[in-house]
Amino acid sequence: MFAIVVPCLLRAQQQTSSFPATPQSPLTLQDVLQRARANSTQFLAAQAEYKLAKEDRVQARGALLPSLNYNNQFLYTEGNGTASGRFIANNAVHEYVSQGNAHEVISLEQFALFNRSGALAAAAKAKAEVAARGLVVTAVDDFYTLVAAQRKFADANLAATEAMNFLNVSRKLEGGGEVAHSDVLKAQIQYNDRSRDLREAELAMLKAKLELAVLIFPDFNSEFSVLDDLDQAPGLPEFATVQQQALKNNPELRAAQATVQAGHQDVIASRAGHLPALVLDYFYGIDATHFAVQTDGVRNLGYAATATLTIPVFSWGSVQSKVRQSEIRERQSRYELSATQRTVLANLQVFYKEADAAFAELAVLRETVDLASESLRLTNLRYQAGESTVLEVVDAQNTLNTARIAFADGGARYRIALANLQTLTGTL
Repeated sequence: MFAIVVPCLLRAQQQTSSFPATPQSPLTLQDVLQRARANSTQFLAAQAEYKLAKEDRVQARGALLPSLNYNNQFLYTEGNGTASGRFIANNAVHEYVSQGNAHEVISLEQFALFNRSGALAAAAKAKAEVAARGLVVTAVDDFYTLVAAQRKFADANLAATEAMNFLNVSRKLEGGGEVAHSDVLKAQIQYNDRSRDLREAELAMLKAKLELAVLIFPDFNSEFSVLDDLDQAPGLPEFATVQQQALKNNPELRAAQATVQAGHQDVIASRAGHLPALVLDYFYGIDATHFAVQTDGVRNLGYAATATLTIPVFSWGSVQSKVRQSEIRERQSRYELSATQRTVLANLQVFYKEADAAFAELAVLRETVDLASESLRLTNLRYQAGESTVLEVVDAQNTLNTARIAFADGGARYRIALANLQTLTGTL
């Protein structure tokens, strides 16, 4: 049974996604974002909330328009020897009602609720975009964390190779009587440390890969790689441009503004409880003693119309209580809008400064790697010529390894900071 169920389950999982189970080529950032949108539960939930809000608006619009129903009814009244029966409300012993009814309610509350549904739909749409941009930030963070982990693994592998080469050189020099055995011991310790770093880097890369896999794949899959594009990072735009885009395209602001509008319409709808409501009904059909178009030569088909004006008089304070509730919610939504505006401006400053600092440090980090590489090369040559000590070689190796790690972290930091900024401005 297990051998039958598991393959079927795997096939079902593969059919839920339009993407191949195992990508044949390295995934780009855009590939990761596309897969994340297709598989993120939170993003899909936000999309579902927006669709539900749209349906609420359709229903609110329907409440504004006339409804049309066709009613069929048969009334039987106990006879009393006359044509009218025993009950005053009925017209005959047998009465047949078959009528179409056009029904319309006109009230300020309905119009306010319709406008409120539109504002809530706009808020839900903005919140869905907030969820989408939050997903982008998470995906970019996971993507470049994995890219940096891949670089660190490659650097750790290179450092282990360099340590192994130095160990072989020290052994050869010891065999020629040019260095002491302590140099070999120090080189062996250095190689052991670099080998441990290599294993830790491999573990960190695996963790980063699995964290990204959970986000972008509908089933468990670790057989993929990502494209390293840290060296292709775009430059940083001007702050004035970024600020203008952030204030114009920020979905959090739109969601807060739409919530304020919904709260205002809710206040109007609550206050409308004090106002009259007009109900219009138009009936066309038959209301006769026989289920027929004519009875004894008299045509049964006809129409009737009613207009009812409902004037609220007393409600034990419930209407006014609803008004106070709606006013409290509206005030709170305005406070939240003000807080959102301040938060957006603060985040804009922080994200831009973060990206600017990371971008400025990239050139320094790259230069440090180049200088450390040249320093190690020269130190190895001097050591082989007997002009430097083993401690100088080990120090040069450690310096280069630290510079490589810092450069990988710096590249990922800039891309993540840039993604945060682009997400805030709506350009990613």
